Amino acid sequence: MQRQTLVDALKCIGSQLIVLHHFSAYSPLSEALHRLAPALAGWLYDYARMAVQIFLVLGGYLAMQALVPAMRRDAAMLGRALLLRYLRLALPLLAALALAVLAALLARQVLAADFIPAAPGWGQALAHALLLQDVVDAEALSAGVWYVAIDLQLYALLALLLWLGQRGGRPAPALWLTAGLMLLSLLVFNRDARWDDWGLYFFGSYALGALAGWAARSSQALRWLTLLAALGLLALGLDWRVRIALALGVALLLGLAAVSRRELPLPARLQSKVQALGRTSYALFLVHFAVLLLVNALHALLAPQSSGLAVLLLGLGWAGSVALAFVFERRIEAPLNLRLRSWRPV
Repeated sequence: MQRQTLVDALKCIGSQLIVLHHFSAYSPLSEALHRLAPALAGWLYDYARMAVQIFLVLGGYLAMQALVPAMRRDAAMLGRALLLRYLRLALPLLAALALAVLAALLARQVLAADFIPAAPGWGQALAHALLLQDVVDAEALSAGVWYVAIDLQLYALLALLLWLGQRGGRPAPALWLTAGLMLLSLLVFNRDARWDDWGLYFFGSYALGALAGWAARSSQALRWLTLLAALGLLALGLDWRVRIALALGVALLLGLAAVSRRELPLPARLQSKVQALGRTSYALFLVHFAVLLLVNALHALLAPQSSGLAVLLLGLGWAGSVALAFVFERRIEAPLNLRLRSWRPV
């Protein structure tokens, strides 16, 4: 699929906010940030985490573009699509978790803190490899790994709905199945925190993106987007949630931008930077916790009472995370994806 500047810009904004949220939420360094800039740190802690809604909507939007052609075939095509999605998510994750485990080992030598994961056991490592760590209540080895598992669940749910609905050769049943489960998620599962280890809790936001992606391909795009807005407003009218309002806004923005066929009016140099940051957003999500562990260990070694040094190290940690993400994407994630594109399971 051709890269879309708006999609890359949203990935860039979302990934940076999530990293900054984690930097404001974990470690002694975050405590220094809250002392020196309480309003900023409080906003990052309370609201920046909602950027996950951007990725939920983007995930559904991009999954719809990728899955619609595949789901018109047979069950083997469905299985291959799910296996490839698992490998694209899990293989880079495992490499990043190796970095996080090593960073935690080093950090434990100089700092005793609850946010530093203990050395993993075999069962815990297997749970992460299978993306089941939250389901089996295994301690997370890195910040935010729950999202990777949820992404796979959501992709599988959408793929199954599209496959079931399009088996007769018409797309309408698949779309109504998706819209129905979206409403069920928004009105039932998303209002009950006991479901937040499962994709059904998040499917409402994911399906908003998926249906916006379908609208972008439809000859009746504005009707679909109007229906999508009405369903989203219905859910918000019954139970106002800022995170769902954000998801609805992002979905409609993506749909309208695709229908109008307009890209962000950015200068060429800035556009290339936005695309690069968007391309490395998953890598940044994966590697930043290892960097956070290391800068906290460095602070404990140098001057654990210095708030000024703590904030400086947070800035260096953020910049180091972005730099490491570029290396990780180029050396690990991109080569893996290249091999997976040409891989054909027996």
